[in-house]
Amino acid sequence: MEKTINVSNKGATLDTSRRNFLKLGGVGLIVAGLAVAGCRDDHYDFPPDSDVFDLGTGDVGILNYAYALEQLEADFYTKVVNNFYSGISADEKQLFTDIYHHEVVHRDFFKAALTGASSHVLPTLQFKYDGVDFNNRNSILATAKALEDTGVAAYNGAGKYISNLDYLVIAGKIVSVEARHASAIRNVINPGTASFSGDDVVDVNGLDVAKEPKEIVGIAGGFIKTPFTWKEQGIG
Repeated sequence: MEKTINVSNKGATLDTSRRNFLKLGGVGLIVAGLAVAGCRDDHYDFPPDSDVFDLGTGDVGILNYAYALEQLEADFYTKVVNNFYSGISADEKQLFTDIYHHEVVHRDFFKAALTGASSHVLPTLQFKYDGVDFNNRNSILATAKALEDTGVAAYNGAGKYISNLDYLVIAGKIVSVEARHASAIRNVINPGTASFSGDDVVDVNGLDVAKEPKEIVGIAGGFIKTPFTWKEQGIG
């Protein structure tokens, strides 16, 4: 987990077009969610004699996996906007507020979609932020960067496991928004540079990094207090 990095204030403002860029796409997820509700083609199995929630199998297992990540991001940005770090600029405050609203929509969308698709929905998770200083700009931006980069890589890596085309379309819509978040955060950290699409997240073919669910759980697991299991794709 990234702790802190050196962040420059120089040029870190966001113009109107950049803020509008971030706002695109969020509301459409609600409409897209109507295509998901009511699909019951997957099932869940709890480990024998265990009270630990298992994410399940098939497409719904993937949706629960995404729901866990969106819960984490929504929880993080909720903490950020409820206690903005000292000296935050108006533009950065607007940036975090926009991202917060997006992540809450994503989280609530997955909860509603899963409730319509299955009788077993991932419970509300508890999180921990060891080493994250919510009063420190560098720490917040570094953590936001880590979470957004991880979120994009997670959706990219999980897409090939989704069999329902409606789910795949929705995942594509969400990952495009997550990529905007990642780009905006990177631009605030290193304004006016190519960091917004750095070669650590974009490969030589111009494609975003994709990571397997097992890799993502290994990264995000450091933030998650509530235990859960998932046997699919080698997790658990």
